Amino acid sequence: MLNLLLPGIKGNLLPHYNSLIVCASTGLHILFLSLIFLPDNALSFTNPAYKDVPYATIDGKELKLDIYLPSGVAAPVLLVWIHGGAWRSGSKENVPPFFVNNGFAVASLDFRQSTDARFPAAVHDIKAAIRFLRAKESEYGYKTDRLGIAGSSSGGHLATLVGVSNGHNTLEGTVGDFLTYSSDVHAIVDFFGASNLTTILAQSTPHGLSVRKPALELLLGGLPDQVTELSELASPVFHVDKNDPPILILHGDQDPQMPINQSHELEGAYQKFNLDVQFEVAHGAAHGGELFFSGENAKLVINFLRRILIVRK
Repeated sequence: MLNLLLPGIKGNLLPHYNSLIVCASTGLHILFLSLIFLPDNALSFTNPAYKDVPYATIDGKELKLDIYLPSGVAAPVLLVWIHGGAWRSGSKENVPPFFVNNGFAVASLDFRQSTDARFPAAVHDIKAAIRFLRAKESEYGYKTDRLGIAGSSSGGHLATLVGVSNGHNTLEGTVGDFLTYSSDVHAIVDFFGASNLTTILAQSTPHGLSVRKPALELLLGGLPDQVTELSELASPVFHVDKNDPPILILHGDQDPQMPINQSHELEGAYQKFNLDVQFEVAHGAAHGGELFFSGENAKLVINFLRRILIVRK
């Protein structure tokens, strides 16, 4: 019965509904479908609704984003996605589909990599993109009164740093044309990102050091102990205060590249202020992989975002 009904309802899924009543045409059969979570393959998307939208220009180079919209959802809540790539590579093209599959709009960003400009350039760009997205809310059809941000690996670090630095003058920057708009976010999802650049090398495996040292030198212009003040500015744990938004952290306990202690430190910083923090350890997981973006972990993420971002009337 469910398989027969899904094709007729999937274009009208609203994630903030507790249930949906479906009347079958063959008789008065009423089925209550709990819309807790839809797996990746229940609704798939391949192309953004708006692609390569310029949100700012730096030194003659356009910074662009893609916007994905869920089918049949009026004014969906917006989530900003920050890709990983050791701060020096990666692309906005690689977006986990389960966000849109479950009714969220997603804006996936390109931003200046560490090969283009050192920290805090990427944070300035991301905050500029958020301001742009708020300014263009009515044009693209999502809503931003309660906005989320998420990212993986270095993208998780950047997403968290943006989320815990609402209103920080040095990190706000002056990129873009919409400086009167807010770059504040209301929920953070951090997939195995860094949180304290001053301790990360001491916590790293030999493999992790081989990746992290050159990446940090590019990002900061030196190793953390050589640029201590900048390293602290780039570390989310030094920004956490009582006003920060809820965060969900996911990290594999077998991660050879990003020390899981980075996530423990972030959790501890949140707990110090009695803030809303969830930390999910993915047992047996390494650095990334489908485990984080499907099944129970994806369900956990969606339920967290709904709890924080969707206001029930």
